[in-house]
Amino acid sequence: MTNPRKKKKVSVYLDPNIEKILADFAARRDQSQSMIAEAAIASFLSPDDAERREAIIARRLDQLDRRMSRTERDIGIAVETLAVFIRFWLTTTPALPEPAAQAAKAKVGERYEAFITALGRRLAQGPKLRQEISEDMAGANPSTEELNGP
Repeated sequence: MTNPRKKKKVSVYLDPNIEKILADFAARRDQSQSMIAEAAIASFLSPDDAERREAIIARRLDQLDRRMSRTERDIGIAVETLAVFIRFWLTTTPALPEPAAQAAKAKVGERYEAFITALGRRLAQGPKLRQEISEDMAGANPSTEELNGP
């Protein structure tokens, strides 16, 4: 009488690359190729596995949604900050007298090009202004050791 719980032999055809990957993986794990193939097939056919994958994808989408929300918030803050600064600058900076205004208009193209060049260089290689500000703020806040002494 045969044991109904006995494993049955199944023949499958594998691409040579897949067979090599399976053999290498089995050798690294010091397990039989049959056991690894059985576990992979069971995992593939498991309904729980599909639910687990769906949960992982949902979690990743939630993370992306939170990141996008933070990015939108940060961009909104940056735009509002820039708008407030420009309004403040325009309302507090007096107009130049006529001779100085003409000289400024003559230099505007050159100054704008210098600004764009500096901005491009800064974006390409230098630290961001927000990093410098946070570093400056960290340096401005003395530690408790500095306040209390050694």
